Amino acid sequence: MRFDVITLFPEMFSAFTGSGITRRAVQTGKVQLYTWNPRDFTKDVYRRVDDRPFGGGPGMVMMAEPLDLALDAIAEQGVKQAVQVAPVVYVSPAGQPLTHARVVELSGLPALTLLCGRYEGVDERVLTKRVNIELSIGDFVVSGGELPAMMLMDALARQLPGVLNDAESAVQESFANGLLDCPHYTRPENYQDQTVPSVLLSGNHAQIASWRRKQALQRTLARRPDLIEKARSEGKLSKDDEAVLAEVK
Repeated sequence: MRFDVITLFPEMFSAFTGSGITRRAVQTGKVQLYTWNPRDFTKDVYRRVDDRPFGGGPGMVMMAEPLDLALDAIAEQGVKQAVQVAPVVYVSPAGQPLTHARVVELSGLPALTLLCGRYEGVDERVLTKRVNIELSIGDFVVSGGELPAMMLMDALARQLPGVLNDAESAVQESFANGLLDCPHYTRPENYQDQTVPSVLLSGNHAQIASWRRKQALQRTLARRPDLIEKARSEGKLSKDDEAVLAEVK
């Protein structure tokens, strides 16, 4: 999967390419990352990319032209390299909430262009004209779109075949089946007088699967009851699941 990222701070993405699973995904060619600095598309000696907002108010707004030209350059390179036209994603608190289902959907695309905003945001005319998808990673504000963009890229990379050592990891983690993940344990069996649940030591895979499902239901009901209602409305809860929930209540 190819990522073209428009950012004023391309050096931040060394965290994505230099560590962990995403580093391996880049090294093996599962993920390709290209960064584009809007300052390279300015026409004045100061390489200015922001200006005061019309109507007044605090802060600055990213100007339309440098971003527009950067998007043109990405499209032009895509034509030369026979890369399929990629949707443009803008990450902002005003976007639609990013969900696991949306991650799975987007991971099926060959490429994405990510626009990272700064300051008070981006000139609305760029968003209206060039952006296809606006996504939010939560109801809070950070200094720029780089960290949210990397979170999105990380989530997408995990869904690509061959990126994770164990393909089942992506299938069994939180939200993959609509519920939060169950508790996990490792050695030693006894740590500070806390022991591993005996069922996990039994070797009985059917009982272990049943225990994990029950724990996931209990944890989701306690922490995210909205996910229980969503799973119920989508027909993802079995009669056994409903029995467990009734017992917990």
